[in-house]
Amino acid sequence: MSRLADIRFRGATAFQRRINPLLRRLPLQTVIETKGRVSGLPRLTPVGGRRVGDAFWLVSEFGERSQYVRNIQADPRVRVRIRGRWHTGTAQLVPDDDPVARLRRLPRFNGLGVRAFGTNLLTVRVDLET
Repeated sequence: MSRLADIRFRGATAFQRRINPLLRRLPLQTVIETKGRVSGLPRLTPVGGRRVGDAFWLVSEFGERSQYVRNIQADPRVRVRIRGRWHTGTAQLVPDDDPVARLRRLPRFNGLGVRAFGTNLLTVRVDLET
């Protein structure tokens, strides 16, 4: 990873450590719940994305370096809170998808943050159970 990318990653994670505990408490904030790969405890991460049919799409700004992506790799069973309602599903990393094009179809506010901080974008799809 380049020095600039490492600085951006450190800055973004420091910011997220402070803001995420607040965001995940907001009832309408979209949140993904993964199981900690070491602890086994539920981990809540505010995300931006969009539901399309029976799938929820999001873009990870740091790809496989994101902790929630690492948790998904260890156990793809997740829950997603969309508009205050929890949905169970199975997450899949989609490295063949164009994350920049995907961001154009996701909420703009999230896209701005991901583009500003992101260094290694990765698309994630959650297949929701109906």
